[in-house]
Amino acid sequence: MLRFCSLLWVGLAMLCLPAVAQTSASASAVTLASKKQLQALRITEAIKLDGVLDETVWQQAEVASQFIQNRPAPGRPERHPTEVRILYDDANLYIGAVMHDVSADSIPRQLTQRDDLDGNTDFFGIFLDTYHDKLNGYGFFVTTGGVQGDARYSPAGGEDFNWNAVWDSRTALRGTDWVAEIRIPYSAIRFSNVPEQLWGLNFMRQRKRDNQGFFWNEVKPAVDGFVNQWGELRGIRDVKPPLRLSLTPYLSAYVNRNAVSVEGQRRTTTSFNGGADVKWGINESFTLDATLVPDFGQVQSDNQVLNLSPFEVQFNENRQFFTEGTELFNKGGLFYSRRVGAQPIGYGSVEAGENEKIIRNPGETRLLNATKVSGRTSKGLGIGVFNALSNNVYATLRDTETGQEREVLTQPFSNYSIVVLDQSLKNNSYVSLINTNVTRFGRTYDANVTGGLFRLADKKNAYAVNGQLVYSRRRGTVFGSDTPIDDQDGYKYKLSAGKISGNFTWTVSHGIESASYNPNDLGILFGNNNITQGVNFSYNKYNPFWKVNNLYTWWGIDHSLLYRPTRYQNAVLYGGANTTFTKKFLTTGINFDASPVTRDYYEPRKLPLGDYYVRIPANASVSGFISSDYRKKFAYDVSLGTRWHTKDERLNRPRRMHYDVGVSPRYRASNQLLFIYSIDWSLRENQIGYVNGGLRIAEPMDSVFQGQVPLGRRRVVTVTNVLSTAYTFTNRMSLTLRLRHYTSDVHYQDFARLDKNGEETLVDYRRNRDNTYNAFNLDMVYAWWFAPGSQISIVWKAASTATLDGNEATPLYFANLNNTINTPQNNSVSVKVLYYLDYLALRRKRA
Repeated sequence: MLRFCSLLWVGLAMLCLPAVAQTSASASAVTLASKKQLQALRITEAIKLDGVLDETVWQQAEVASQFIQNRPAPGRPERHPTEVRILYDDANLYIGAVMHDVSADSIPRQLTQRDDLDGNTDFFGIFLDTYHDKLNGYGFFVTTGGVQGDARYSPAGGEDFNWNAVWDSRTALRGTDWVAEIRIPYSAIRFSNVPEQLWGLNFMRQRKRDNQGFFWNEVKPAVDGFVNQWGELRGIRDVKPPLRLSLTPYLSAYVNRNAVSVEGQRRTTTSFNGGADVKWGINESFTLDATLVPDFGQVQSDNQVLNLSPFEVQFNENRQFFTEGTELFNKGGLFYSRRVGAQPIGYGSVEAGENEKIIRNPGETRLLNATKVSGRTSKGLGIGVFNALSNNVYATLRDTETGQEREVLTQPFSNYSIVVLDQSLKNNSYVSLINTNVTRFGRTYDANVTGGLFRLADKKNAYAVNGQLVYSRRRGTVFGSDTPIDDQDGYKYKLSAGKISGNFTWTVSHGIESASYNPNDLGILFGNNNITQGVNFSYNKYNPFWKVNNLYTWWGIDHSLLYRPTRYQNAVLYGGANTTFTKKFLTTGINFDASPVTRDYYEPRKLPLGDYYVRIPANASVSGFISSDYRKKFAYDVSLGTRWHTKDERLNRPRRMHYDVGVSPRYRASNQLLFIYSIDWSLRENQIGYVNGGLRIAEPMDSVFQGQVPLGRRRVVTVTNVLSTAYTFTNRMSLTLRLRHYTSDVHYQDFARLDKNGEETLVDYRRNRDNTYNAFNLDMVYAWWFAPGSQISIVWKAASTATLDGNEATPLYFANLNNTINTPQNNSVSVKVLYYLDYLALRRKRA
């Protein structure tokens, strides 16, 4: 094994030498573009926001022009000029932009939903770094059809379109040009209270017809970072950060139709809810966001799957309060927001006594409130404080003879909190401290995690060192018992260093997660007890050559050991490349990896780790994708992948094979109507894994395993179908529909008993452990932004799941589809009204 790893390292080094030799000269020449400057002009007269720059003051302002192409040919000047001017008064920043073009037919105008800039449309954007720390910033975008998008930029969150602000814009076509007029209230951004502002500034223009992107201040793809490549906005004087106070009350009404009748409950129920979101600018730097009696019933349904792995499924966060403005809290990857309001910790431990049955067992924890305070001082210190409270959750059990009911606590009153300190440093660097805490009341345990991380880059932004050190602490007993929690103290650290700018880059990393490290009360970690190290390289060509626009390549080696006891886990050699062809804008890519024999210590579900593992034979995989030009009415995405395993000679079994196919066509019927369909099919042939469903003491057939780990050789076929359609009436009104059907069938072919050191012994086990899982979701959403920050939404949701075990399981797809259609569904129709109230606007009206 050690000899194999040594050969991989030597071979990789040989591969890298030519690339280093070719790029060392050019890489050292990659530097930031010179900083452009633009003067803003103070105004006293009113500006009418109509997409027509006819006020005389616009012609008096300094013009930003001579944009530089970023893609597909970085460094080239724009052929069709862009002219941008900035005005300001005591309350707002005004941006007027004129995008010259060839003809009106050259300007695509597809309508999309808010924050969706991937449609067949041009757009204009302005970027502001209001603290000029070259790390954090805002982005405001508007398409030719007037669709708005806004984003935050930070080292932790990258480009985050979950952030939303209240601002206004208008667009118009004027002959061969299109015009964007934008008003950004100072209440939408944060900045220091100083006599004269110095902000980072950039503008972007997309010309979709030629798939070109341009920036006013050149953004070089070979330079690490984005905000650090912006120009400067000067001339804003004597502007005071306003009082930022807004209230967004909501009212919602639900009609729910349960799939099946439950004794003592009506199948059709109604509910009415009310609450509010509050935003308060504590000072010029910090903002408090609070949600009172939140209602998340209209968020998109989770993509339910059959989970055969030893780890939990990580779902996307769709609740706006937890996706918006959380870049500080995501530092270090210690916050998994789905823990807040998650399934009660005692949900699975509810047991009915004799003559009892479970009437209610809530699967979610209802929040009482949640609050965020975040901001950044003029010295570059970012501070974030998050807190949320959830109430007690109870399951209800009923005696079938007497009808008497009793309640069982499944989640005690809990407090979730996060504190973050993030200091921006010179040279695109930072140092951060994060603390997360969960305090539960009653007989259970509390959890605390503290982490520090840093990034230090050199003056030329060519090399950087990154580090992280985290300590986890849990105290108390397992919920509902007197057993002390067993992973009380743990730690994690990771160090990496490398070259971050230029055509050729590389990184070396090393890290440890101790056997008792556990951040999962407010974070997520799939497996601890690891020692990992790796090296990766990348060589990219950003300018067009031959018949392609660019070329991105990467390759490297990762190696991991079990931390305690220190034993080999796996090693992998990987690589890949992707490119876009110049004429047809067809994007394609390929990935590969190869591993020697791997030891999976997690699959046996046996603690402590070390003695039991599932042996995975040496294997290799190749996958690739093709994505056609989305400017066409009809476009498609196709992906293919396969993995080969060497034959395991220890037992008379066929070799394992994996196959994956994905096809996703899309059709744009008009600038308002879009259809997207995707089907994904995967086959896991002769997969070896833990027998899902576990063993039952009362089942005589299960005694063959005699308390050992049950493994099965299985065939797993999974098919996912998703149909999405969107009709956008206007740039503020849309109707979307998403249908998803998921089915996964597991068929066991033989069984084995897993012994220590990966040894497997075939057993004569006759119990049918096959199973089929079906899930169906429908989400239909009508949304109308009838005023800035104010919305009416009507949502219809339908969902059903079905698990078929033993002889009922079926591998036939259309039989599963028919079962899903005929399975009773939970239906919900809801109406929600949000109304944005801005204190400054109300005060002006009263005046």
